[in-house]
Amino acid sequence: MLTEEIKLYPDREDVTLTTYVIAEKGELHAQGNRPAVLICPGGGYFNCSDREAEPVALKFASMGYHAFVLRYSTYDEGKNQFPDLTRQIEPKEKTKHPAPVRDIGKAMLYIREHAKAWSVDMGRVAVCGFSAGAHNSAMYSVYWNSPLLTEFFGVDAEMLRPAAVILGYTLSDYIFMKGVKKNEMDTAFFAASNTAFLGEANPSEEKLREVSPALNVTENTPPTFLWATAADGMVPVQHSLRMAHALADHKVPFEIHIFEEGDHGLSVATQASAMSRTMLNQDAAKWVGLAECWLEKRFALDLPQKTAFEQMMER
Repeated sequence: MLTEEIKLYPDREDVTLTTYVIAEKGELHAQGNRPAVLICPGGGYFNCSDREAEPVALKFASMGYHAFVLRYSTYDEGKNQFPDLTRQIEPKEKTKHPAPVRDIGKAMLYIREHAKAWSVDMGRVAVCGFSAGAHNSAMYSVYWNSPLLTEFFGVDAEMLRPAAVILGYTLSDYIFMKGVKKNEMDTAFFAASNTAFLGEANPSEEKLREVSPALNVTENTPPTFLWATAADGMVPVQHSLRMAHALADHKVPFEIHIFEEGDHGLSVATQASAMSRTMLNQDAAKWVGLAECWLEKRFALDLPQKTAFEQMMER
């Protein structure tokens, strides 16, 4: 496996693309170009969680797909820390919207540029995210062909097209979120997250609508896989349901799985990503296998019926 951390901008250390490229040069090399999954960890737009990075990438690599982890623009600028939520934070121009979603576009273009060397099938690249990273992925799913990205990069929309999207415990509707009752700590968290992402604690309804993927789904939104837990106390499960509803309204293929139990931020929900026993959940961990089955409908490797050795043995 070729693993490398790449700076996407020469003047920034915080926005990076880490490769998990299957680099087998033996018999498996005959499988040809492989689909890929671009992973966006969560972290409330404060940081990018390591728990939702490499453990997830290794799951997709085990399915036979190249994997890439994008550490996109967040408030901590790569320091892997949360701000003091008891104090009002100051916005940062270079890390707020639309920087995070444009970072996905930058990563897609970088992968495309190196697709031949890495044997990537650019017609089958999925974007996968968790929590804020799922929101960022969902934003990309509805804006990939918009001037927000195409004009900014000066490219045709087809250069940026994702083949599929996987959203874990996503936030999809800021208008809805505004009306959700929150305790004191959650109120402080989301006020700070809004400042980190949008530059202000209480954005206008127009701005909130703009950054609500569920309110901006079109027929060009790619097929989507959603999963969440009904017990999520931070990002209510209604966000996944609202995204599914919007996809259904626009006849976009989707699959959704809601598990009864489990806290927010489960990642792969096994020891591979857990920091405590609360992060383990055997039921929710099934999302990986379910996503594998769903992806295989679109990303199945182009394999012959029999290997050359098998054919030789039959002769």
